[in-house]
Amino acid sequence: MAMSDVHAQVAARSGASSALLTIVGVLVVVLLIGAFAWGRRARSREPGPPRPEEQPRLPHGSAAGDVVERREPDDLPRTSRRRKPHELKGNGIESRPASGRRDRTR
Repeated sequence: MAMSDVHAQVAARSGASSALLTIVGVLVVVLLIGAFAWGRRARSREPGPPRPEEQPRLPHGSAAGDVVERREPDDLPRTSRRRKPHELKGNGIESRPASGRRDRTR
């Protein structure tokens, strides 16, 4: 093989790979444009946002479901060492209804 034949083969392979990369790039761009157009069409079929008169309203009076609780801290004894999470009860706070009576747990 002569040196010019080797150069011709390398140039041919380089041209084929650059053509392949160009085709792949064009396909990616076409897919992106198609996805954008498809998403735009799908979004145009969705209903628009509700108008102000269609928005939900609060019931007359106060907001529904107000709960008043009195929370008391769970007193921890003072120690020189740090407490670890597994040594604490629950989250460290006990919740009771405002009337002072405790709900029975099941």
